[in-house]
Formats: sequence, structure tokens, C-alpha cells
Amino acid sequence: MLERSKLADNALQALHDEDYDVPFNTQSLNHDGLIFMGGRASESLNGDWNFCVDLLDTGLRQKWFSMLPEAPEKRCEPWDYDPYMGETVPVPSNWAMLKDKWYFFEGSAWYTRTLDIEDIDETRRQFLHFGAASYDCKIFLNGEFLGNHYGASTPFCVELTGKLRPGRNWIMACVNNTRTLDRVPMRNTDWFNYGGVYRDVRYFEAPRDLIRDFFLYLVPNGTYSSLRAEIATCGTRSGVARLSIPDLDIDCTIPVEDGKGSIEISARPRLWSPDDPMLYEAVLSFGEDKVADRVGFRQIERRGTEILLNGEPLFLRGISVHEDDADLGKVTTEKDLRRRFEHAGELGCNYLRLAHYPHHERAAELADELGFLLWEEIPVYWAIDFANPATYRDAENQLMELIKRDRNRASVIIWSVGNENPDTDARLEFMRGLAERAVQLDPTRLTSAACLVNHANNCIEDRLAEHIDIIGLNEYYGWYEENFDDLAEIGRNSDPDRPVVISETGADGVIGVKGPQNGLFSEDYMAEIYRRQIATLRELDYVKGMSPWILYDFRVERRQNIFQNGYNHKGLIAADKKTKKKAFHILADYYRKIAADAKSARKAS
Repeated sequence: MLERSKLADNALQALHDEDYDVPFNTQSLNHDGLIFMGGRASESLNGDWNFCVDLLDTGLRQKWFSMLPEAPEKRCEPWDYDPYMGETVPVPSNWAMLKDKWYFFEGSAWYTRTLDIEDIDETRRQFLHFGAASYDCKIFLNGEFLGNHYGASTPFCVELTGKLRPGRNWIMACVNNTRTLDRVPMRNTDWFNYGGVYRDVRYFEAPRDLIRDFFLYLVPNGTYSSLRAEIATCGTRSGVARLSIPDLDIDCTIPVEDGKGSIEISARPRLWSPDDPMLYEAVLSFGEDKVADRVGFRQIERRGTEILLNGEPLFLRGISVHEDDADLGKVTTEKDLRRRFEHAGELGCNYLRLAHYPHHERAAELADELGFLLWEEIPVYWAIDFANPATYRDAENQLMELIKRDRNRASVIIWSVGNENPDTDARLEFMRGLAERAVQLDPTRLTSAACLVNHANNCIEDRLAEHIDIIGLNEYYGWYEENFDDLAEIGRNSDPDRPVVISETGADGVIGVKGPQNGLFSEDYMAEIYRRQIATLRELDYVKGMSPWILYDFRVERRQNIFQNGYNHKGLIAADKKTKKKAFHILADYYRKIAADAKSARKAS
């Protein structure tokens, strides 16, 4: 439509106002509005949505969201965009994977679809649930702005109660993936900046008095003899909830006051572990609302440099993973997730590091079922504006959304609050605050971050280390750090008082006709790095795990030499997710030996 349209208020305003985004950047769609989804019936809104890229944010300037459906031949003036007709794209998807011209596009794009409601039940509440949309997602219903969400990888809910009308409704989402200085992550990252609505969108209804949050866990006191349930409700602030765990013969009530309730219950569940991933069905009701979840009970702790699972020493035999696919981009499928865990199993892993952002919620659900431990993290990555309160607000919200989504998952044992950040006062305050928030929300898991090495003194040295449980260490000796002997010296010089996990290590190995036969970027060079890393690290008794970088080759803009061609080739498996490199088998042999030694030690004790 023309800038002089009544919808745009004023031609000069639409053309020249660079504060056009301010009314639509409330960030009101956040962890406070997140609804517990376990066991809820919902309607999928996946499928074809109308779509248009909007590099100049003309849509917000001209208020495209206020346009009403009208046949083109009946319009009195031309429109620059038609939200109701034209090109469509599938949801979930990333626009980069749909057309070559959108491959490197960063900016806004508009999604529109119908929501037809025959009869609106005034006694119930209506919501949308977005699994993830990258990065800033503004939601409109029938022309009304309902709020926006920050964060590329965490879920959010949008309440539609009182705003739906009988018959046809129009949902519009303006999604912007532009990298900015105040976001988490900031501008410079080492994975592809996918944009779009790339996880499921669902519509659901709930009673007026509903269960907003449900946290169920084994009390971490070493007795393995009591469970604790914590719930949050909205609507009626007081009442009685009922919790049922049939396989533990639990059927009890939980008093709710001021929207919150909790209870401790004597119980001795079969403990969850990778060798015995036992899950219990739990059902929680409050008034007319009911939710359910499958929960495993276990205790993870650290004592000195040891990590203990259910009181037994644990070595994390792991691998790092990105959410990336050569064909689908950041879209995750059940098939892809199961293949990921199958390959991790072939490696001999008991643990995966889900880098560098929250992965699809189904990843943790499957890990619960299959018996894998998980490190989950938020993208406080590289350069962050640590002194900016708006940046901290974004990071903390993503952390809280992740924790609220996944804290019933027994597989998740580590919340990580950052990766490879410079040790400044502002960074220390920022990340210490996140670590403290994680413990406040969830006292049953360990905290970590990828910390720093003092290269002048060749030792692990990071002020953040005393505020987290596990020191994550990213080191690439033999690759980015030329002198491999420094790794052994760091090992000798360091004396941490808590466990160290080698959160990243590795080298690029390009296979096929594009790969060199020897030297840097060759498969043989990569294999030799793994041999030397294993030989050095296995001598350090405070190293209690490793998750080399990375399971699969993955797409990234910044890697553009003749061997990389837009990919990071540190994967133990190529981007086809089939072809295993030599280093895969070297690591698998090492993990099999560790597992066998641990089994022998348990038998001996």
C-alpha cells in the first residue's frame, strides 16, 4: 500500500521515522507467559503460510498487519504487499533453505495464516505456542499487536483469549533474524544465522484456572528417598492440586496459595541412569486443568574434582552437536534426532553437549528415553555486550525459558551459561548472575561454561570458575594453538578444585575429492590430532569428560577457504550424516576402553 494510506498515519512518519520498531519491541512474550505443555491437546498450525521478505521493514512502517482482506480489483490504491495472497512457505522451515536468493538474507519476513474458530468457549482460554522463531518474533491477530519474543531457540506462548472472533481469524508473525549488538548472541558467531519460524506452531485451549508450570524431581540430599513437586498456577490463586504417579503408588494433594504450591513425598523410585533410563508417568490436575509428563529421578553432583551420578563416579564420554542439516537447515526432525543418538551410541557416548543454544525439546525427551546425559546451554557466545542491561535481560530470559522447558528431563545434567568470553569485570557479573539464576530455578543440576586458559602462564585460569560446578575447557592444541606440547604443560600447571570437562577439541578433516591427502584439513591430520589429544588428556585425573567438536560437519558463513566452502569440517561424520571419518573410530575405541575400565572398577568394588 502507499505510504499515504490511512493505516500509515502520515507519509513522512512512514518514510522517515527510524523509531518505527519501538512500539513493537515490548519483549512481553517471555518466560512469565510460558505454559507447561506436557499432556495438553493442541492443534498443529504447521503447513503453508503466506510469506514475504521485508528487508527495509516496510511492513512495520506501513502497518501491513492492519490491512484487511480485499480482492485486488476492488482496491482503491496499490499495495506493496498482500498478507492474504501470494507466495507461501512451509512452517517449520528456514528461509535460507528454500530459495537461493534468501540464502544470506538477514532482516524481517512476514508469515500469515488463518485460524478458523467456529464457536469460542468463553469459559476457556486460548493460546498459541511457538517452538522457536529466529530471532525477534512479533505476533499480530486480526491487526492487533500482541507482543514480541526475543531469542532464536526458546519457546514462547501468546494468549489469544478475548481477542479471537467466531469464524475466520488472521495470525501474522513478523520474524527478524538481523544480528545486533544488544542480543544474545551478538554479531559474530560460528554457526549459520538461520531465520524463520523453524519449530512447530500449535493452537491450544485451557481452563481459566490453569497449570502454568510443573517441576518434579528427586530431592538431592543423597538419600534417594523423597520427591519434590513444585507447581505454579494462574487464574484462581488458591486451591488444591492433585499429583498421581501410579507406578510409585503416589496419589496426593498439593495446597496452592497465591498461585504456587509444593510438596515433598517419601518414595524410593528406581533411579534413572544411562544404563537404566527408567521413566515414571506423572499426572497433575488443578481444577479442570490436567497435564502429564514422563519423569526420571536421579541425582547429579560434584565432590571436589569428581562428578557423581546417583553416588557413582561418572566420566562423560561425549560429543558436541549442532542443530544443522545440509537440506533442512536448523529444522529438526524425529528421524534426524534418532540418527544423532544412534551415532552417539556407536561412538560409545553416554553424554552430548547440545551447542550453542537450546535445541529442539524432543532432543531431551529422546535422551531421557534412550539413556544419554545432556549439557544444554544458551548462546552467551564470544563477544557479548556484558555491560548492557538489555543484553542481560535477553540472556536471562532465554535461560529461564530453557530451564522451565527442560527441567523435568533427567537426561539434562548441566546448564551452561556461556562460551569463550573474555574475563572482564562486566562479564564476571553477567555470567555469575546467570549461574546463580540457574541454581535458583533448579537446584538439581550442575552449572558450567566454557572457560579460559591463561596462555602466558599456561594454566586454566578464569574468575568465573569458582561460581560454576564444572569448568568447561575449549582447547584446540594441534589446530588453532600450534604448539601441542603446551597442552601437557597446562595439564601439569593447573590444579583445579572442581572437575574439568574438555567441552571442545578437534580439527578439520575434509574428505572426498576436495580434501587434501595430508597436512592441515586432511583426514589423516585430523586423526593424528585425536590420537595426541587422547594420549595427553587421559593422564589428567581432574578431567572428567570430553565432548570433542563435533559430530557432523555443519554450515557456517565465516568458513570460506578452498577446503571449507561455507562449512566447518570438524565433524567426525561428514555433512551427509553417513560418512564416518578416521577420527570417529579413534574416539570410539577410546570410549569403549573407558567404559570397560569403569565397569571393571565397579565389579571390583
